[in-house]
Amino acid sequence: MGIRDARRLGPVEEALKGKVTNREGAERAGLSVRQFRRLKQRVARLGPAGLQHGNRGQPSRRRTSATVRERILFWLCRPEVRVNDCHIAEKLREEERLKVSHETVRRVRRAEGIAPKRQRRSRRHRRRREREARCGAMVLTDGSPFRWLDDEGPELDLVGTLDDATGKILSLTLRPHEDLHGYGLVLQETFTLHGLPERVYGDRTTVFVRSDEHWTVEEQLAGHQHPTHLGQALQDLQVDYIAALSPQAKGRIERLWATLQDRLVVELRLRGITTVAAWLAYLPEFIADYNRRYALDPREAESAWRRAPRDLDLILSCRYQRTVANDNTVTLEERVVAVPPGPGGRSYAQCKVELRELLDGRLAVLYRGQRIAQLAPPPGAFVLTPRRHRLRRLARKTDAHPSPRIDDRAEVRVKTRAVLKPTPQSTTRPRRPGPKHPWRRYPTTHPAPSPVG
Repeated sequence: MGIRDARRLGPVEEALKGKVTNREGAERAGLSVRQFRRLKQRVARLGPAGLQHGNRGQPSRRRTSATVRERILFWLCRPEVRVNDCHIAEKLREEERLKVSHETVRRVRRAEGIAPKRQRRSRRHRRRREREARCGAMVLTDGSPFRWLDDEGPELDLVGTLDDATGKILSLTLRPHEDLHGYGLVLQETFTLHGLPERVYGDRTTVFVRSDEHWTVEEQLAGHQHPTHLGQALQDLQVDYIAALSPQAKGRIERLWATLQDRLVVELRLRGITTVAAWLAYLPEFIADYNRRYALDPREAESAWRRAPRDLDLILSCRYQRTVANDNTVTLEERVVAVPPGPGGRSYAQCKVELRELLDGRLAVLYRGQRIAQLAPPPGAFVLTPRRHRLRRLARKTDAHPSPRIDDRAEVRVKTRAVLKPTPQSTTRPRRPGPKHPWRRYPTTHPAPSPVG
């Protein structure tokens, strides 16, 4: 018997003995007169147990049925993959037409003593950054290493972009590691399908931000280092890049990786997808389903997306300064681009040009902003990687300082030449000039000045 029933027992017994009226007992028990009379009859027939509700101890009619409970346990105990509570509720609702909430799944799981898929920990206090008001105002980009295709396979990097205002996935690609080619692909797809954003928010990866200490003479005179290849491309597109100082600063895309490592992996395992080709074929369906479920409406209807230029593929490239050879060719390591004659049959020999290596492997030669030559991509799979500067490679071989300044740059060049072309040391003693040598004829001291008379 509970405390409430114990408090009602005294007035009911006094009313049964005739010490108080029904109205007085109802006021003391906090009940209506009609309910008080019912309790008097039940206590007179059953004793103090009559105060308890008749459904006490009986199973609820709204409890989860045995069939639904069995299906929940089936998803909780799948041997090939673990599924979280919310995902199980969605699977039961979509595939088996069973209306189950994630709280019901959680209650069944805890009753069976099954640990959650991911342990929760207390969150640290951080200041919230409000979402951007317009679509395209800020795009988050990052990479996530994980065993996406197979639990026993190698780790692959998932590189993608996310709209900050709505939380929509804009582009995803799978790479062996986080590299320039992967970021170039997702940026190209994002700019082509949606447009140019105002800002790109990412981490301090060397793909976008230079972290080396090497300075050329031009950079020292300018007072700042030249940007990276993709950094220069974003500058040409008038897109600002913001480098985050911590993972929490770009927490929205970090939470996206946590969701994809949970949901996307489960969907891949259920569909038996273990190859990159099958993964790329299924990716558009998953992105559309994710954006339909979790995307938000922006606070402002006006969009900040800008139309991408027609030569976007030429801008998203690696750039190198070259001088056209006398035979009108431009070389990038082992690849040679033949430059055709210009207007009027002119030659471009000894002209300063810019050589660009595109994402698809093509080489383009630009002279004063105009494309004058192009080379087809090499056969087979191509991966765009930045070519290191020759001076840096030579300085690294000679163990020279990685960031030579103007005053010690000559020393690095001398050391480099000494390593490449060593000269034999002479074993003879240096020859001294004879007594009749012209060096001996001049006095070693200056004569004293004559007095002025």
